[in-house]
Amino acid sequence: MNGQAIFLPMLATMSLTAVVWFYMYARRIPAMYRVGLVAQTYTTPDKTVEHLPAEVNYSANNFKNLCELPILFYGLCLYLFVTQNVDAVYIAAAWSFFALRTLHSIVHCTKNIVMLRFYLYVAGALAIWFMLGRALIAAISSYL
Repeated sequence: MNGQAIFLPMLATMSLTAVVWFYMYARRIPAMYRVGLVAQTYTTPDKTVEHLPAEVNYSANNFKNLCELPILFYGLCLYLFVTQNVDAVYIAAAWSFFALRTLHSIVHCTKNIVMLRFYLYVAGALAIWFMLGRALIAAISSYL
């Protein structure tokens, strides 16, 4: 198997982060104009939340979320490539993570149905924990 295949779901997840970033500003900037306050009003995230409607801030919260757990995913993908351990199981888990994060982002940025968002988040996290656990077992086995 071509180990570089692990980079496709990794790049897709990075692209998802970029899409959410653009969506966040496409929602926020018009909302700021509608509110009519000077830009200096929004000096902290708390002040932004205070002055803008909650649904406008959903994408900002999702963007923050995409800068948390996916960091482990990126590191793990790089580790798997460098150690030449990429296989079909890792590729499937990586694509599953991407798909679940995409669904999570769609829910989070739109209707924000908390329990659905939570289940999607946990399922995506389980894909990462599966990948990490499998990599740990392989790494430990190679030293025994």
